[in-house]
Amino acid sequence: MIGSEIYRRSRYGVKHPLSIQRVTPVMDLARALDLLSDDLFIDSPVASPEELSRFHAPDYIAAIMAAERDGRVSDEVKEKYNIGRAGNPVFPEIFSRPATAAGASLLAGRTLASVERGTIHSLAGGTHHGRRDMAFGFCFFNDPVLGILAMLDGGLGRIAYIDLDAHHGDGVQDAFHDEDRVLTVSIHEDDRWPRTGSAVDRAGGMARNFPALKGLNDTEFRYLIEEGVVPVVEAFAPEAVVIQSGCDALADDPQSKLELSNNALWEAVSRLTKLAPRVLVVGGGGYNPWAVARCWTGIWATLNGHDPRDIEIGPAGESILRELFWNHSRGRNPPEHWFATLADRPNEGAVRSEVIDLARLVRHPD
Repeated sequence: MIGSEIYRRSRYGVKHPLSIQRVTPVMDLARALDLLSDDLFIDSPVASPEELSRFHAPDYIAAIMAAERDGRVSDEVKEKYNIGRAGNPVFPEIFSRPATAAGASLLAGRTLASVERGTIHSLAGGTHHGRRDMAFGFCFFNDPVLGILAMLDGGLGRIAYIDLDAHHGDGVQDAFHDEDRVLTVSIHEDDRWPRTGSAVDRAGGMARNFPALKGLNDTEFRYLIEEGVVPVVEAFAPEAVVIQSGCDALADDPQSKLELSNNALWEAVSRLTKLAPRVLVVGGGGYNPWAVARCWTGIWATLNGHDPRDIEIGPAGESILRELFWNHSRGRNPPEHWFATLADRPNEGAVRSEVIDLARLVRHPD
């Protein structure tokens, strides 16, 4: 696991969806549940401007650094780089925080490229909307792109990126539009911002997209994984997989209309890690602090061979969860199971014909 204490104090702003704690509760909960020992934890390095320039434009990096130094940006910078507007606020760690997430994914990519097999969980990663020269969708730097580039630079030749976030992994897909060594696959909510990633969108030929119906249940998600994602990725035969585990597709999250339980994401991660000998799991979206903490802690448990459904929270874990705060209507009277269990109640159901047709269309476009 790669994490950092910077996330304990850093906030995008009081009213921003990312005002919540997300990374450090997972670190704390994993330790409290005896899932994380010191020898398995790495404190994230901060990516240097030179490292970030492997993908991002130097003038854009300089603008982010200046915004952190000055605490403000000019109207010209707002317009040119989309900083200080559209959900991408100027905040005290506007460079340091995303550069830490990028540093983690860079370290993970280099490390995985140097070994025959291994698994790394980079909690703060998954900022999949970031553009080369522009902030987008709460993302200032695109750490999945940087991690994948580190793997390619390290000699790997076939990498699959699988995005489970409720929002399309547009920035990663666009970055590798013309790169036949990288396959990008995304399951996301149909007609959800940024409203890209249609079922017929292949980018430069190496993208596959599964825009899912509102109300997607665990059974349907499993169907899309088994009948859509797995066959496509297996045919590509990757040397490494990068799994973006954004958990805003959960029923408890306010940012989508998908209805998954965290069991569905745990099962998907378990299945997808078997598709390559090298695995990088990054975070992503997730805007309910209790849902994120429980889901990502369960992913860490899954990666270490534990069934999260069998793990008892206990007094120490419950104490961590009860200390979380969410300035949202759903956070005013949290249900008791957000404190008492890791696992949600499963949301199994019928597989709608549209889901079956979607898997078939993406696998067999002709």
